[in-house]
Amino acid sequence: MDERRELIEAIIKKYALCPYPAPKVTRRGKPRTTVDLSGISSVDVRMRDEFYMSCALELAKAAADRGEVPVGAVMVMGERILAADFNGRETEKNALYHAELAVIGKSCEALGGWRLPGCELYVTLEPCTMCAGGIVSARVPRVIWGAADKKAGAMGSVLDVNELPLNHRCAVAQGVLAEKCEALLSEFFEKKRT
Repeated sequence: MDERRELIEAIIKKYALCPYPAPKVTRRGKPRTTVDLSGISSVDVRMRDEFYMSCALELAKAAADRGEVPVGAVMVMGERILAADFNGRETEKNALYHAELAVIGKSCEALGGWRLPGCELYVTLEPCTMCAGGIVSARVPRVIWGAADKKAGAMGSVLDVNELPLNHRCAVAQGVLAEKCEALLSEFFEKKRT
């Protein structure tokens, strides 16, 4: 097992037991499945979102330690983390190795299909257009992001894919642990400039 995978698995293990209630997965007609938060208090939803965003932040820190832009992502289905990863464009020499796309790919493998019904994607930085396209294609029902990307964000900052006439729209929670996510990015780019 390589070092990257061992590190990711160690981080996932720390967050395996979420102390907050999981949303219900409800059917809206085949194959549409959504994440139903109606039975959970808004405080518990916020605490749950912060719990999983903390996991994504640990992954983002691991990316920064490797010279990657510090972005981490976690895909959750109910009470289970399906996949987690961090940016790898520099180390993998691959323009497509964004944390979100890596996690979507691993989640598709875990579920055995290209749709990700009932899943929630936690990511420390607002997804770009490429990643937002992947999210729409995989039919991810809910996306939770931390820091806004004012140059390339495609879920509210520069553009919003949910406003386009596409075949899927996802629920979006933005700004979860935004200060911590922004601070990590700022610190990384400050070090790069010096």
